Formats: sequence, C-alpha cells, structure tokens
Amino acid sequence: MRALRKVAPGAGLEWTDVEEPGCGPWDVKVRVLRAGICGTDLHILDWDASAEAMCDTVPFTPGHEFYGEVVEVGEEVTDVRVGDRISGEGHVVCGVCRNCRAGRRQMCIRTRSLGVQRDGAFAEYVTLPHQNVWVHEHDGGEELISPELGAVFDPLGNAVHTALKFPVVGEDVLIAGAGPIGQMAAAVARHAGARYITITDISPQRLAMAEDCGADVVLDVADSRVRDAQRRLGMREGFDVGLEISGQARALQEMIENMNHGGRIALLGLPSTQFEIDWTMVVTRMITLQGIYGREMFETWNAMSAMLSTSETLRAAITRTITDVLPASQWERGFEIAKAGTAGKVVLDWSTLDG
Repeated sequence: MRALRKVAPGAGLEWTDVEEPGCGPWDVKVRVLRAGICGTDLHILDWDASAEAMCDTVPFTPGHEFYGEVVEVGEEVTDVRVGDRISGEGHVVCGVCRNCRAGRRQMCIRTRSLGVQRDGAFAEYVTLPHQNVWVHEHDGGEELISPELGAVFDPLGNAVHTALKFPVVGEDVLIAGAGPIGQMAAAVARHAGARYITITDISPQRLAMAEDCGADVVLDVADSRVRDAQRRLGMREGFDVGLEISGQARALQEMIENMNHGGRIALLGLPSTQFEIDWTMVVTRMITLQGIYGREMFETWNAMSAMLSTSETLRAAITRTITDVLPASQWERGFEIAKAGTAGKVVLDWSTLDG
C-alpha cells in the first residue's frame, strides 16, 4: 500500500510503498478515506526537538486525524462491523494503570499515540484497537458525518474538551489562538450558550474565519489589546473563562491580566519555551489554571457527536474550518499550506491517490 513515512531521523517524509498492516483479534483494520494534517505532523516533518522527544520508534507512519471505512475486524471484536464509517481516538492506553482502571483513560501513564509512537493514518490502511474506534454510521453511510468532517473529530475533540472544561453558559469567553482548533472552540462556546466571545490572533485570515464561527470580537493582537475588546463589548468586569490555544507566552500573560476574579483558564496550547507568569495575580485573583490534553475518553466523543447530530449550524461552522482538501499524493502542497499558518484545517484525500 502507499504510505507517507518517516523513514529515518531527520527532516522530511517519504512517499513510499509498505506492506498492509495485519489485524489482531482485538483490532480493527480501516481503509483510510481522509486524514488531517496536525501541528504534530509539522514537527515530525521538520524533525525538531519536539518531534525527537515524542517519536521513539523510527521508521513509522505519521497521521492521527482520520476518517475511514472498516474493512476487517478481529475475531474477538463484537461492537464494530465491516462497512462502518469511523474516526479513531489516537491515544492507545494500557488499560491497567491506576487512571485507566478508574475510568480516566485520557490520563494513562503509558499512552502510545497513533502516528507518533505507532504507525498512523497517512496510509491507505491503518489498524487500531477496537476500543479506539468511534463509529459514525453503518454500511458506508455519510448522511450526517461527511468524510471531511469525520477526519477532524480528533482536533474537534480537543476544542470541545477545552471549551467545555468549565461552564460557559452566560459567561464571557476569551480565546487565544484563531487556528482551526480556536475556531472550533469559538463555535462550540457559541453553541453552548456563552454571552460574549473574543478571540485573538495575528492572522487576519484566521480571525475572519473565527468571526464566521461565532466570535463577537476578533482581535489582531499585533496592534490591539484585549482590554480594547472589553471596552467594545461594554464589559464592566474581566472574562470569566479563558481558552489558551495558541501556546504563546504573551497570550497567556495577557489573558491572566484580563480575567475576572475567580476566572478559569483551560490551557491546550503547548509553549515552545518556558516563560514567567504573574503568580501573585493568579493567587490574589483566585484564578484556576487547568491543563488540557487530548480528549476525555470517551465523554468528549459523546458530547461532540451529540452536538453535531442535533445542530446543523454547528456542523456547518466546523465544516467551514476545513479550507483545503487535497489528494494524498499532493501531501507536500498540503504541508506547505498548513505550515503557512493562514488557512484552516488541511485534509488529505486517501480515497484517490491520483493528482
């Protein structure tokens, strides 16, 4: 089968042929139809310090955001069937550590990630444990979840986990970072009943997309400050909930400065370096900082499936965050678009390898 591989340590990926994966008794084999390009994949392409720290087995196939059709199930699998259209939870957990046994699988201490520490979905076929499969529709159905929408369930799950970590009904929400996940978070917060939503970035294109997702104020922090948004909205106090998705030091610092006393911040963005924050302000304003990693397994999956199945508006908003769908053979162009940081989500089409 065709696959996009990291064949050796160092920059670059290789479009190559590899053997199809097998299917163990508890596994599911999937024909990949669409696969999204994630920031993690950009790190793997460049083979920077972050990628070296994450990826402990080379060669391997990257790719962890995907949608596909089940073509084979293991003999012990009873809850997934051939023909199902599915997405996959990319965090493969041990099942026996304290957190796994307590039902907190997203906190497993031995997590192995699809497309990072084991072969992923930048290929015609991928195999994963049956408990990591999320079935959208049976018998090839695409009536509700399109292949493109199914391919972004992983990043949508990050957005849902972050946006709904704290109650947002009637609250004023500040989002730092208007990339695809920030846009999705704005749409989810709007759907969930937030009062005012402000989102910050330095990309005019992405800020425009965030406005289409329901943000009341989009703020280019290259020349404006968060306090400007508060004045425009007539806010008398600070923001109630912050969603830090950018990973930028100044974004979190300014977010803390503009939180109301007792405000709560969910942190998804990964900083590239360590930096200082005003701990006196955090303590005296009684601000909560909560790290977010991946998706709650599988409460987040239930939440996003339920919201998408009942809201055409939300489905349309999330679909609009997908700006480019390219044949998988044009992966280099796809990575260029993703790296530029001005588009939305980029998805590779594995159903046809031409073009």
